[in-house]
Amino acid sequence: MTAFSLEPAQLAWCAELRALAAERLHPLADKGEPGHVNRALVAELGSLGLLGRLFTSGALDLCLMRESLAYACTEAETALALQGLGAHPVHAYGTEAQRARWLPRVTAGTAIAAFALSEPGAGSDAAALELRAEAETAAQDDRAPAATAPAADRVLPADPAPTGATASAVGPASTADPASAVGPASTADPAPPADPAPTGATAPTAATPLTAAPDGPARWRLTGEKCWISNAPEADFYTVFARTTPGAGARGVTAFLVPADRPGLTGRALDMLSPHPIGALDFDAVPVTAGDVLGEVDRGFRVAMGTLNLFRPSVGAFAVGMAQAALDATLAHTAGRDAFGGKLRDLQAVSHQVAEMALRTEAARLMVHAAASAYDADAPDVPRRSAMAKLLATETAQYVVDTAVQLHGARALQRGHLLEHLYREVRAPRIYEGASEVQRGIIAKELYARQEAP
Repeated sequence: MTAFSLEPAQLAWCAELRALAAERLHPLADKGEPGHVNRALVAELGSLGLLGRLFTSGALDLCLMRESLAYACTEAETALALQGLGAHPVHAYGTEAQRARWLPRVTAGTAIAAFALSEPGAGSDAAALELRAEAETAAQDDRAPAATAPAADRVLPADPAPTGATASAVGPASTADPASAVGPASTADPAPPADPAPTGATAPTAATPLTAAPDGPARWRLTGEKCWISNAPEADFYTVFARTTPGAGARGVTAFLVPADRPGLTGRALDMLSPHPIGALDFDAVPVTAGDVLGEVDRGFRVAMGTLNLFRPSVGAFAVGMAQAALDATLAHTAGRDAFGGKLRDLQAVSHQVAEMALRTEAARLMVHAAASAYDADAPDVPRRSAMAKLLATETAQYVVDTAVQLHGARALQRGHLLEHLYREVRAPRIYEGASEVQRGIIAKELYARQEAP
């Protein structure tokens, strides 16, 4: 790939986005309630036309949006990213009826989307999903009607919420499904290695894997659980991945579009580190039909991988935005802080750390841009580049923010300080949408596959 640089128009757009985030989005973010969807913020993203760009722009534009918003308002960045992650499968794999029903509301910011992949026992190993899709003969009882009209033909209330769902906790800092599984899209439905679930995430002690069993011709009942789902339990619809063929690994998973008011679907909040909603979903024989399938039956893993390969580099962009904010704050602090008869920046130990922060941030940004450009060019090495971009950028952001805190001292850990906020936000991206260990596995697998190719 050739050397990469942004055009003047792109640089101007990024500056405009940073200004909009600071002036119009940050005040709305401050008024939001931690642990709940900030619908006013999402609506403003819609009115600014940013949500619509999720479905009309390429991967590079998505990265530029996410980095620019993250620099000035991480809450706005997260709200935008979650709308894209949850609704992209509808845009890319949905039927005309599914797209017509949901995408206008997503782009307007009046419907909240969520991407429901992770399970208590299947985080990084997405091919091990066990949410069941059961046959009517096996699952039918008096909890839900045996005959359910196709989803596309039913009229559901606007902005539904899961029955009995509550939200009072806080969740991880960005785009959904911590420890979500991801594997290379260039191989045939691979099953990536597992990694540990996020520490501190409290999952139910008696978790039920989610499966989908046939409920008559072209009908299923979803039974089981999803966990660590961003925007749950307050989303209006979920892209849900469930097992339709037992024992088939990645080849037996189907993606379903499930409105939040389906009978048998409930949710609860989880108490996590960062301030956006994240929760668990319980499926008690939830009815779905062929009209709810995204893509093809038993080919849902392709839907998940296609979505994650697009969004992975932009997780890196989110991380770069946070790293740049921490770097700029550190430059200002060390230039103005008196210490040892001079300024902090006059100490070689300090100035060298600042230089290292800048070096790593710029390297991560370039790798993110290269990966996004490869995706837009439909290059064959997208999985490897996406994994590299996410891995380098998220690990870099962790280093930069941590170093910034060290150079600021105790003031950086006061509640309300920019770096205190970033310190909480920066940890989760190393876990969700494929933990760092998973990214290393993808990179190695792709490298060896290329070496062995004739």
